[in-house]
Amino acid sequence: MDLWMDLLFGNAIGLLSVVTVVGAILIIAYIAVMLARKSRPKHP
Repeated sequence: MDLWMDLLFGNAIGLLSVVTVVGAILIIAYIAVMLARKSRPKHP
């Protein structure tokens, strides 16, 4: 936990790296949801 607190509040580079990783995970999750919705079979 101390490592995360140091990364988040220690310096700007650590905060930027955490934001980058979280942003990438959110983008990947969004694309996965869009692909899952598109590939779902349509019922007439």
